[in-house]
Amino acid sequence: MAVINALGRRKTAIARVYLSPGTGKITVNGKDHETYFAGLYHISKLTRPFEALGFEGKYDVKVNAKGGGVKGQIEAIMLGIARALVKVDDANKPALKGQKLLTRDPRMVERKKFGHKKARKSFQFSKR
Repeated sequence: MAVINALGRRKTAIARVYLSPGTGKITVNGKDHETYFAGLYHISKLTRPFEALGFEGKYDVKVNAKGGGVKGQIEAIMLGIARALVKVDDANKPALKGQKLLTRDPRMVERKKFGHKKARKSFQFSKR
């Protein structure tokens, strides 16, 4: 099997995921995922697509992630892995869809409006 690639996005984070048969090693931007996301409880989210299908330790994952914050990158990687697993075999799609791992989260930051401090927060009002 050749290397399979997929793209995952979340807010402003973009993750390019490359899936190949292997031992379950996840590399993010040239570092081990536990080093790159050191000490975060979100790390378990990276392997959720594999756990949903029972594929733990069957594939090596290489990721190029950029933009966004830590949580956004993790969720982008999770979506990218799920999409790559569907490319491996279409029979994986119902199990991943049932766990809501193939849904791209559409929520984005609302833009700042003029005359306001932030997107919705106004400047303090004073009658005099």
